[in-house]
Amino acid sequence: MNKLGLIAGNGVFPLEVARAARERGIKIIAVAHLNESDRALDSVASEVTWIKVGELQKIIDVFKNAGVSQAAMAGGISRARLKDSFAPDARALKMLAGIGRFSDDAVLRGVAREVEAEGIKMIDPIPMIEHWLARAGVGAGPEPTPAQIRDLELAFAVARRLGSYDIGQTVAVRDGMVAAVEALEGTDAALRRAAALVGAGLVVAKAAKPGQDMRFDRPAIGPATVQLLAEIGAAMLGVEAEVALILERERTLELACAKNVTLYGYAETSG
Repeated sequence: MNKLGLIAGNGVFPLEVARAARERGIKIIAVAHLNESDRALDSVASEVTWIKVGELQKIIDVFKNAGVSQAAMAGGISRARLKDSFAPDARALKMLAGIGRFSDDAVLRGVAREVEAEGIKMIDPIPMIEHWLARAGVGAGPEPTPAQIRDLELAFAVARRLGSYDIGQTVAVRDGMVAAVEALEGTDAALRRAAALVGAGLVVAKAAKPGQDMRFDRPAIGPATVQLLAEIGAAMLGVEAEVALILERERTLELACAKNVTLYGYAETSG
């Protein structure tokens, strides 16, 4: 592979995929979303086309015109900002009418089907940055207490149950009480709400939804996540081992140690 199409969402994930591809001599043809994707992508990708959320035909046209045969998605789209930035074209409207449910996973799968219908294979970008997958056990910060592990187990149980209804990926628990579940407001707002309700000491789980297609929507954390956890006085964040990404890994782990926040790779055998 000498070219990779990249459908870029928000956060640093698209940037890291682009950098990893460039290091392997792969030319990145990126389609980035206005008001979502990081402008730094302009200096990392070989080519960048900026579009509004929902311009599906334009994504396909950019890739086909560039001779792209494989593409990947990286980064999310903020639901809360869709009211201001959503501009679906005719192809997107037809796709949305056919999926029946406006959930993250259904929409992403629908986009992937449309792209693949044009002979462009959608792939998982993770093999290029596999070293950033979370490992089982304590990754940084203090050793968790038995009570915190119990809270984490509860948080993951709730996240997995609610995940089947596409209600976010994040659950915050303290002393056996569920303080907040991420919904439309996004992770940061949910965690701030939880801290406002129960104070410091939150245990947070970020989990993939059941049946989630990891090519498109993999849970990820980074330095900004740790900074927020420290700001609200959270004690621990658990992510799924070998599933979740730790973006900017070294910086994230160092920051967690400095801020006294436990990062924990959760697996069924480790919980």
